[in-house]
Amino acid sequence: MTDAGLHSGAVDPGLLAGFPILRTRDLSEAREVVGRAFCDHRLDIRQGTDLSVSHDHVSGQGLSLNALSYGAEVEIDPGQLGHFYLLQFPVAGAARVWHRGEEVDASTRAATILNPDRDTRMIWGEGCRKLLLQMDRHHLEQVATGLLGGEMPGPIRFDPRVDLTRPDGLRLMRRVMSAATAATRGELWAGRPGLQEAWAERELAAELLMLQPSNVSHMLWREARAPLSREMRRALDYLQANMAEPICIDDIALEAGLNVRSLQIGFKAAFDRSPMRYLRDLRLDAARYRLSRRTNRESVTEVAYSVGFSHLGRFSRDYRERFGVSPSATS
Repeated sequence: MTDAGLHSGAVDPGLLAGFPILRTRDLSEAREVVGRAFCDHRLDIRQGTDLSVSHDHVSGQGLSLNALSYGAEVEIDPGQLGHFYLLQFPVAGAARVWHRGEEVDASTRAATILNPDRDTRMIWGEGCRKLLLQMDRHHLEQVATGLLGGEMPGPIRFDPRVDLTRPDGLRLMRRVMSAATAATRGELWAGRPGLQEAWAERELAAELLMLQPSNVSHMLWREARAPLSREMRRALDYLQANMAEPICIDDIALEAGLNVRSLQIGFKAAFDRSPMRYLRDLRLDAARYRLSRRTNRESVTEVAYSVGFSHLGRFSRDYRERFGVSPSATS
């Protein structure tokens, strides 16, 4: 996707289309259902009566992805969000947002982020459609604490305007679009969460913290740490691509360009587990996904070998330990 494509709103209109939670022309129903997904809010039609609400929603542990449009021009007043941040990318149309004493004209050139402890009022223009990343406040603070190596000095507050004409804003939008595309394809948040989902949620929070100016940006830029390094990304890509192969910790360190000790420290900080334990859990998550298929199901033996286990007894033991059921009982 080109920058011009982003600025002109040339975004896949089918993002999250397989996960509808609302299609309605009724204002009260829209207020109730959208409110359950986010928070209580006032919703009024400003012009005309042609309300046509479309809301698609995918939920993770610490965030949700949403595609939302109202059709008509509407005014939305949620007050304070309370327990979550809300990153809003207009992919069609425009909106005006008042937040933290600022007024932002949102479009495909400027997104917005709402802080949980500041009042908000918005006008979504007719035909406005947004891709929304809702992020739990506690999840974001946990990731920030890990990046800083210590507690936050206070609430994290972002600048409300996300400039999509600059590299950082574009990179942030691409990451959210990529996550939404993966969810649409069933590659993320398609079932019970595993390591891939945990990593994706952590990465989205870290990217938001590193790319969007906030009151802790100076601390984060100074304290950037190993889990976001190129070396750690190479290690994860290597494990994902080669999970079925016989891998030892020296192989991972060599591929990542790290010594074994640095690799172990990076995995401990990011996942609270060793690289080899991460690999084992990655294989188990892949096995559970394949055993849960409703069509073209494979045997337990085929699945075990295909994800890198060479000992069936150990596979069954580890699988039961991680998921509480035997591989044959997975449904």
